Amino acid sequence: MSADHPDTGISTSTSTSTSTSTDAHAAQAGADDVQALDPRQLGVYFVLTEAVSLLQHQVEQQLRTEGDLSYVQFQLLARLADAPGPLTMTQLADGVVYSRSGLTYQAGLLEGAGLITRAPSPDDERATLVSITSDGRALFDRVLPGHIQVTRLLFDPLTDDDLHHLGDIMTRVRDHMRARPPRSAAPRKHRPSPAAPPPATTPA
Repeated sequence: MSADHPDTGISTSTSTSTSTSTDAHAAQAGADDVQALDPRQLGVYFVLTEAVSLLQHQVEQQLRTEGDLSYVQFQLLARLADAPGPLTMTQLADGVVYSRSGLTYQAGLLEGAGLITRAPSPDDERATLVSITSDGRALFDRVLPGHIQVTRLLFDPLTDDDLHHLGDIMTRVRDHMRARPPRSAAPRKHRPSPAAPPPATTPA
């Protein structure tokens, strides 16, 4: 049901309809600027995402079953176990595709379980140093063989030549995607403002 504006006598449904129509035209114009994927590109995209999903499911299931770990927690333990000493949260975040707040939460869970420690850096009061504990290293060593076995699902059907080409291709893809700014850093698109209603006329 439309409602009349108390001052102008103009139906608000007209303004809403105009705004919706403008938004629809703007969205269509944006869609027209995007080049569609050809059948080969679409096929590669679906194959890649399906393979990644299948592998990720197997990896997460193994980590949960054998270590009660999430994949992100395993990544943190793996980086700390491989490091010659403590790492800052920033260094850990550089190698993990995860939000900063989410990473801090996951680190807190690991710390609560006695698998890592966190302490202020003596060289930079803004930095937090993270170290793996003996319990954390023992857990990582326990789940690692099963993790390697699962990742063989990716490598078993590949020849050495396949592996070389796949590594080269995915490195270029990763570097290209990491070079792009995150969506949160992209400028926001401003919607056009709806036309203002004409001023009210005063009867003579």
